[in-house]
Amino acid sequence: MASGPLLSGAVRILVTGGCGFIGSNFIRYILQHHKQTLISNVDVLTYAGNLANLDGVVEEYGDRYEFFKADIANADQMDALMTEHQFYAVINFAAESHVDRSINDPGNFIHTNVIGTSVLLDCARRHGVQRFVQISTDEVYGSLGKTGKFTEQSALDPSSPYSSSKAGADLLAIACQKTFGQEVIVTRCSNNYGPYQFPEKLIPLMIIKALRNEPLPVYGDGMNVRDWIHVEDHCSGIISALFDGKPGTVYNFGGGNEIPNLDLVKMILKELGKAESLISFVTDRLGHDRRYAIDHSFASRALGWKPKKSFEHALVETIKWYIDHQGWWQPLLERAGRY
Repeated sequence: MASGPLLSGAVRILVTGGCGFIGSNFIRYILQHHKQTLISNVDVLTYAGNLANLDGVVEEYGDRYEFFKADIANADQMDALMTEHQFYAVINFAAESHVDRSINDPGNFIHTNVIGTSVLLDCARRHGVQRFVQISTDEVYGSLGKTGKFTEQSALDPSSPYSSSKAGADLLAIACQKTFGQEVIVTRCSNNYGPYQFPEKLIPLMIIKALRNEPLPVYGDGMNVRDWIHVEDHCSGIISALFDGKPGTVYNFGGGNEIPNLDLVKMILKELGKAESLISFVTDRLGHDRRYAIDHSFASRALGWKPKKSFEHALVETIKWYIDHQGWWQPLLERAGRY
């Protein structure tokens, strides 16, 4: 992987939503692997944003990292931040992302995912930020049948308020490339897993429920299929797109690990030595997409990227992480009031 602008000296990058699951893993990853990168992290710290996700980063990386509490939908706050620093790039992880919450209350999703992205794009353009990377999701493509995979040319067909808001943000970003010539790149990924994922998401939810010997709620018949990518593989793909991607291009990142939800839950129970009788089938989610699968062959050809993590091995590592870090997720459950 080429290192692009890093060859000419240090660059400062604005990461939004850096206290969330993928954003915090990205910050740790890029600081470790790209020694000349400086990171400014802006996060409004909603229920899923957690400063503890970045414990130890300041001690390890010093002034290469800084944090600002701010709302990406607040133009004054974003203007002030971009006036203080000259950023090479904005990487927009900030998003409301839980489908169930979007069904119950779509307003927050419009505010952050659509308005927030629009504000960031406008501010970045005014302040001469060279590159803007919009982090999106395979959910914008909708649902697949039993065969086929999503490519970058697949039509957008979102099924939930969450995925609709992300599709809208993607289109805004691409329009800024076409209208204003901004160097915009959009990345779309399959389901992420790994450390620091908020306990409402499938894998940590099932691990925690199993550890507590509580019923594991599985939607419908459990045969909804997802493609899983380890968060570190996703982070390496984003870095490749950031430094080597072509402006105006969409890149899909997938793990090549398709598995029905029910089979995944059974794998977790087996690893934890828990009985499958803990599985509890519940009423299916409204508009629940049946199958996702990402074709990442274009990203592999264009960026020289490919996922490296073995799903079976990395899932075991992930389970162990949640066992070893109960002091991380216990306060989240208490703060959120539900999971």
